[in-house]
Amino acid sequence: MNATTNPDPTSTSTPTAPPARGTTVVEVRGIGKRYGNIIALSDVSTSVRAGEVTCVLGDNGAGKSTFIKILAGAHEHSDGELLIDGVPVHLSSPRAALELGIATVYQDLAVVPLMPVWRNFFLGSEVVKGVGPFKKLDIEFMKKTTKSELAAMGIDLRDVDQPIGTLSGGERQCVAIARAVYFGARVLILDEPTAALGVKQSGVVLKYIAKARERGLGVVFITHNPHHAYPVGDRFMLLRRGKSMGDFPKAEMTLEDLTSMMAGGSELESIAHELEKSMGADSKVAQDMKAEIT
Repeated sequence: MNATTNPDPTSTSTPTAPPARGTTVVEVRGIGKRYGNIIALSDVSTSVRAGEVTCVLGDNGAGKSTFIKILAGAHEHSDGELLIDGVPVHLSSPRAALELGIATVYQDLAVVPLMPVWRNFFLGSEVVKGVGPFKKLDIEFMKKTTKSELAAMGIDLRDVDQPIGTLSGGERQCVAIARAVYFGARVLILDEPTAALGVKQSGVVLKYIAKARERGLGVVFITHNPHHAYPVGDRFMLLRRGKSMGDFPKAEMTLEDLTSMMAGGSELESIAHELEKSMGADSKVAQDMKAEIT
């Protein structure tokens, strides 16, 4: 168990503040990843700025997972450049990424359902007090800090002693986000945080993504749903079959454009023409497909 000593139990100081809003924290230039002869990612470029949300969109197999693993330090990139604070780096491990302020929240969240919320918040980084053989967990500090940090994110939790497994999926995502913020994240990577959630809980998570942006973090929001990405996104990078379809600021992209690119508008149009030929223009399937495109 990793533990840190809290010299002042009354202190709620947090790690260094995020950089000034708009500052580029992470940039990738023509980045790629090869596994032998297999090209998983090729020529991808985008940037992550403090106080902005960069949305990375794509269907299954588009390369989103590979992109996450490179930013999170799980895999080293094969081609291109990864720059953090303008300095080219090769991240050799998730620990190396964390030390540079890049935190990743995966779908499974890595929480212990039967443990209280405060234990999960400090899991692996427990605070102790006392010296030598008299050291013990500073439970009061950890509970107080957990409650105040969740409150700062707008999460009004009734009791931090309740098992985290009793929270909704959206609330657990939000606890993970607040934890990353507290432990010094400057860039927060969220791996499909709304994928397994209903409409209401997805809305809760989107609200806290916006809250993290307001606190000055650079957020990388990985999703396959343009309707979730567009309300909170500041820039959009679309992946298809391991390649970038473009990196667009919100001012240049409407929701309709984003949805069309995600759906593969030209491909759908080609399929609709084929359906018309084989089934007739008046068939319900062909009409539905044309309606979907328009």
